[in-house]
Amino acid sequence: MNDDEFKRLTGAAAHCDMSIAAFLAYAADKAARDLTRTAAEIATEREVIDELFAARRHLGRMHGLFNQVAKVLNSGADAPHLDAAADAVRSAARRMEDAADALLAHREGGAAA
Repeated sequence: MNDDEFKRLTGAAAHCDMSIAAFLAYAADKAARDLTRTAAEIATEREVIDELFAARRHLGRMHGLFNQVAKVLNSGADAPHLDAAADAVRSAARRMEDAADALLAHREGGAAA
């Protein structure tokens, strides 16, 4: 722990009117109760960027699959669940854009729009 981190810790403990040990115990217990959120909170920026690139690759694969569906539709076949699949892909793309915007805002020290 560097000096800035220690100052933040002691300040937070004091703000909560707790000893450092009690504050750490409380924080650790709270983190252990919601591991999904904890993992997201402590993920490094590099891990977040890696996940965004992975999501982009998956969206690229979906693009290829939709091209195949278009080819099938052009040949006269039917795709009964196409609208639902397209909605899911659009939703995933929006979430990825929102995550990228939030990451950029975090890097710039501001809030996401």
